[in-house]
Amino acid sequence: MFTGIITDVGRVRQVRPRGDTRFEIETDYDTSTVAIGASIACSGACLTVVDKGEGWFAVDVSAETLAKTNLGDWTLGTPVNLERSMRLGDELGGHIVLGHVDGVGSIASIAPEGDSLRFTFRVPEALKTFVAPKGSIAVNGVSLTVNEVDGATFGVNIIPHTQKMTTFGKCAAGDRINLEVDVLARYVARLNERE
Repeated sequence: MFTGIITDVGRVRQVRPRGDTRFEIETDYDTSTVAIGASIACSGACLTVVDKGEGWFAVDVSAETLAKTNLGDWTLGTPVNLERSMRLGDELGGHIVLGHVDGVGSIASIAPEGDSLRFTFRVPEALKTFVAPKGSIAVNGVSLTVNEVDGATFGVNIIPHTQKMTTFGKCAAGDRINLEVDVLARYVARLNERE
């Protein structure tokens, strides 16, 4: 379980296609404190550490994960939002994030708004009912508050701190994004199916 508060921006340092694809990711984490088998959210996808060294860790990604996320777009040097899993007693600064990507959307536009950047995201039709104004959503693993919703698009403001501490400062219109809807919205939708 995660909070959507990014604690490092790593960088893909190696991509090795095999039966699965192994990604090695550079990080500022003290990898001596990262156990083999630990879960790390990598741009929103919960992945398992399978190898590590000083300043890097490796994850294996299945064809299913590549098909259901934007990880198939990763190449050498791709920046990656990183968050280690929560420990009991940690502050929940964002919202409850599972690291289960619900779908891939895209950045429709980016425009300056004060010191912030106004991002408009396009979501798959199947996910649009899960996005609500002032609700929570994780985009590339980052906990965000939705400003407004218009059909299959929604807008958020990315403040300068978030631009600096995540990959949002390097994004461009048209980029594909991992989306995880709020877990509470999932359960409410499921309960409403019974009515």
